[in-house]
Amino acid sequence: MAEKRLMTMDEKFAVLMKVDEQLKAGNKTEAVRMTLELPMPTYIAKVVKQYLGADFLVKGGYNLAEVEAEFGPDWLTCETR
Repeated sequence: MAEKRLMTMDEKFAVLMKVDEQLKAGNKTEAVRMTLELPMPTYIAKVVKQYLGADFLVKGGYNLAEVEAEFGPDWLTCETR
């Protein structure tokens, strides 16, 4: 599993290009795995946490580096954010 970390726009674009290559090659499973390397935007993570719960984010293997950078590592267990 890839390291969950913040990425520059160039790094995000590079991952997306690799995802596109995998999709064109018919490797949907690998493409989906690679998308999990991309940091989930904060506004999306907040909505997912609110409607699907923190366990969904943890079990899904999402990269929450941007959220943790903004709200701290306890964000998933905190009810108020």
